[in-house]
Amino acid sequence: MGTPGEILLQHELEVMAGILESKAQYRKIVKVGIAKWVNDFQDGLIEIKTVEDLRKLVELDIELQREGF
Repeated sequence: MGTPGEILLQHELEVMAGILESKAQYRKIVKVGIAKWVNDFQDGLIEIKTVEDLRKLVELDIELQREGF
């Protein structure tokens, strides 16, 4: 067992690793959503007036890429 400071640091590292893993998984989901949107748009299933969904997906992707938690 380590000192309380070492235990706390280990816990914080584990939490940060979990957050990074979650962000990576969320980015995969967002990327699939963006690709689906683009394909549907190219197939004529989406009209240009509905680009708000794409904007939200892109903003979410950018947010997930930011370094800060």
